[in-house]
Amino acid sequence: MNHELLLSLRNLSCGYQEQHVVQGLNLHLNAGDIGCLLGPSGCGKTTTLRAIAGFEPVLEGEIQLADQIISRAGFTLAPEKRRIGMVFQDYALFPHLTVAENVAFGIRKQPNCDKQVGELLELVKLHQLAQRYPHELSGGQQQRVSLARALAPEPRLLLLDEPFSNLDGELRRRLSHEVRDILKARGTSAILVTHDQEEAFAVSDHVGVFNAGRLEQWDTPFNLYHEPLTPFVASFVGQGYFIRGQLVSADAVQTELGVIRGNRAYTLPQGCAVDVLLRPDDIVPAPESELKARIIGKTFLGAATLYRLQLPTGSQLEAIFPSHADHLPGQDVGIRVAADHLVVFPAPGSVAAHFSPSESGVRRFSSAV
Repeated sequence: MNHELLLSLRNLSCGYQEQHVVQGLNLHLNAGDIGCLLGPSGCGKTTTLRAIAGFEPVLEGEIQLADQIISRAGFTLAPEKRRIGMVFQDYALFPHLTVAENVAFGIRKQPNCDKQVGELLELVKLHQLAQRYPHELSGGQQQRVSLARALAPEPRLLLLDEPFSNLDGELRRRLSHEVRDILKARGTSAILVTHDQEEAFAVSDHVGVFNAGRLEQWDTPFNLYHEPLTPFVASFVGQGYFIRGQLVSADAVQTELGVIRGNRAYTLPQGCAVDVLLRPDDIVPAPESELKARIIGKTFLGAATLYRLQLPTGSQLEAIFPSHADHLPGQDVGIRVAADHLVVFPAPGSVAAHFSPSESGVRRFSSAV
């Protein structure tokens, strides 16, 4: 596996007309890896992608690709000199060129152009459609052509800007997996921009969660889900929500759902108020439980149903139950917490809220063998 560093963004600030949209960004991508910039609209992810591409100047910091500085304050290497490929949301194909001619566009003068085009069309499973025109293709096929065209010049880095947003849900899921397989087969490094969490996790090795122009966490999908570093990441990833509790020991919190214990310990002061992260799959039905919740809403998901529950105190939860047990709004159900993780953050205004991240950090338990 290649762990050579390919892309570095150091103390990067960028934006428009001296307005800092992205501030203090540090991010690193290894060769052969696929990264993703994830976040809500207006958070700065597309601005960052455009700065990497060379379409936007850098106001502070620098961008390095391999051993070359390609952007810094006062200097922007021209996009065509960066060896960076781009796949756009709207495909941006030439309507008067065939599929093969579109793919060949950037390498027409190379002696082995036809061979490369043939190999790429095989890779994206479009070799039988080489002589068709873009308007004769489906949206998914057009996006495959766009991907093949971007890969043809063998870029050092490929940028994908919301590449699946014009496609319907099932095609979007299927194509996102196919694109990952294609990039991995070519050993191509890439950065994807999306607001779709499922898409980000399906395609990427590392995901950066953006919030209001700042990168809150750059990590593996697994760690973002299980080890969120900030309340925003915790709530944005995996439909997370919080309930208030009191830390009664390093690894246990007293809540209105009972005492929740987990696989990590906290150095926060005992007795302090904390917000405990829960997700819908952490609450499971338990008919014999004394803890009851009232169903106030439900969404059928097929194999499962997402319920909105209200506790006797008025607090609301979300829970995913198997869909074969069909509960009605207004019905009381027994529940329990089935979570082996414990992710907490100091509650706003609590004694611990002013602690630094190192003081309030997580300490994992090591299991004895």
